[in-house]
Amino acid sequence: MAYIRPQLINDEYYHIVSKTVGDTVVFEKEDDFFRGIFSIYEFNNANPVSISRRRRDRKTEKKLEKQNVQRPTSNNLVDKRDRFVDILAFSFMPNHLHLILKQLKDNGITEFMKKVNGGYAKYFNERYKRQGHLFNKFRAVHIEDDNQLETAFVYVHTNLISMIKPGWKEKGINNSDKVIKFLENNKRHSYMDYLGKKAFPSVTQREFFLEAMGGVDGCKTFVDARINHKKELKDWSDIVLE
Repeated sequence: MAYIRPQLINDEYYHIVSKTVGDTVVFEKEDDFFRGIFSIYEFNNANPVSISRRRRDRKTEKKLEKQNVQRPTSNNLVDKRDRFVDILAFSFMPNHLHLILKQLKDNGITEFMKKVNGGYAKYFNERYKRQGHLFNKFRAVHIEDDNQLETAFVYVHTNLISMIKPGWKEKGINNSDKVIKFLENNKRHSYMDYLGKKAFPSVTQREFFLEAMGGVDGCKTFVDARINHKKELKDWSDIVLE
């Protein structure tokens, strides 16, 4: 059956998956992953974005901070953003990206993903002397209730387990402590920031999930329960997009 993307509605929540053409590995190297993080932050802006200019601005800003110089309030260093979406969660796999997004403006998710995928493809193709499209069209699942929301949060933040335990969803996990430690100290997803360990705190808007899931302890409890198979997520298939 052909995939049909749901209507993308303002103030609604969606699980987004963006996969590469031919399963091309694009987020394996640290520099490439950092560029991916930089992209989802910088391109979440309806205003024109110049990555090279923004990188120069950030270097200048860091230099000012080291010199204890007060940041100017009326120049191009000020972060005047017109966001397409709230980014609630993310996870970077070697060949695809998971996001939980809240759409803030008409066509916001589509425009955001167009900027992210197009901008990252330009960077990746230039760096690796590659040509052509890099990403397939993104897929989306509308998150319609609290149960799906909980499931999406856990799914996105346990996705990285496949990097060290292939097939874990079917086979289970023997050494849960090792897996939990891996997840809680991995910058490739937003879980560290939800636990209060600063990784990329400016990228995500975490207030909604923290309130819905009972704060830091609640987020950890839900994720740990899934790893230890103490809680089965019956609607797992409702939010899965591989």
